[in-house]
Amino acid sequence: MTDRPTRRHVLTGAAALAGIVPGLAMAQQAQNVAAAPVEGTEDRGQIISPYGAHQAGITTPRPAHGMVASFHVIAADPAALEDLFRRLTDRIVFLTHGGPVPELDPKLPPADSGILGPVLRPDASTITVGLGNSLFEGRDWLAGLKPATLSRMTKFRNDALVADICHGDLAIQFCANSQDTVVHALRDIVKSLPDRLVLRWAQVGNVPVIPPRPDGQVESARNLLGFRDGSANPDSGDVPLMDRIVWADAGEPTWASGGSYMAVRIIRNLVERWDRTPLSEQEAIFGRTKASGAPLDRRAGTETDVPDYTADPEGAVLAMDSHIRLANPRTPDSDRNLMLRRPFNYVNGVQKNGQLDQGLLFIAFQSDLERAFIAVQHRLDGEPLEEYIKPVGGGYFYALPGFSEGGDYLGRTLIEAI
Repeated sequence: MTDRPTRRHVLTGAAALAGIVPGLAMAQQAQNVAAAPVEGTEDRGQIISPYGAHQAGITTPRPAHGMVASFHVIAADPAALEDLFRRLTDRIVFLTHGGPVPELDPKLPPADSGILGPVLRPDASTITVGLGNSLFEGRDWLAGLKPATLSRMTKFRNDALVADICHGDLAIQFCANSQDTVVHALRDIVKSLPDRLVLRWAQVGNVPVIPPRPDGQVESARNLLGFRDGSANPDSGDVPLMDRIVWADAGEPTWASGGSYMAVRIIRNLVERWDRTPLSEQEAIFGRTKASGAPLDRRAGTETDVPDYTADPEGAVLAMDSHIRLANPRTPDSDRNLMLRRPFNYVNGVQKNGQLDQGLLFIAFQSDLERAFIAVQHRLDGEPLEEYIKPVGGGYFYALPGFSEGGDYLGRTLIEAI
């Protein structure tokens, strides 16, 4: 099924820019990060280069703020798609490097929204672009080039998917140290490419950046259920490991080398119900202590301790249906299901029924969508945690390979393969 723009979707996109959306981990490569000599605090001056074999924003350290925005693509032929990729690349380069905003005749609309002032600072900004299944399925000249396991996100048993916040031809993950930078980047893209991109949905999120403890240990941030999120996440600074679990393998079309599958899920947390659940039950559901994040069989330890399932074969301490045991059974076979998670918490206000609209903007990257996210999701199907969470949106996308300086552009290898 192909999603196409309608007048309702165009109006929805306009509403998102007004803040009303329809439901609104180490370095990628060490040489990609450099400090920029700009005024202001050091973190807001950080440049993360958009250049390289892989896009920034995947194995790059996660900053405090993020957003995923999904778009319809207006491109009836390869030339139009190339035009989109080239112009999008130009905006990515400028927005991630920063610089003075061009001054135009005041009788014309300004070149920039102005929300960051006359000079843009890099702010550790990354802009990561992924392509959806519908982009390929809706165009005969692209159908034979679709990544091997890219598909339209289907409904799992506990899902309550809202059509208006699912799928899309193209998705962009915006990340930065401040929410203003993230919002500014989205508005810049929407203004710069109105003839090529129509905003379908967007979800903003944030997560605190926790500094290392005196002993050097880095703790994971907490999700809105109060538990540490990402305790077992793979080390994104381990290049050989990332080559194995994040970057596309040999089974992909040649043009896709250097890309990665991006699974996005908007997961609503039923926080009122959760907050009335006994602590012992909460911990049993996750399989971790709430205070420290340590596995229940290592209560005196830390979140980085590895649970010993072999010592608890019947699940007397770590229930067989606990979240951590189902998500990662830590068997030789389940090692192939690893993925790199990069989520953000979101707060969207209050629903019409008076319940808080809060949850997790789940984002994960992997070399094979079926082998990683989908396989893990099937293992989690029916877990006790489902009583307190409800996935309502998102989609599957293929993050394009990176691009280099000097005339290269994002998506070039796909265009040349047509």
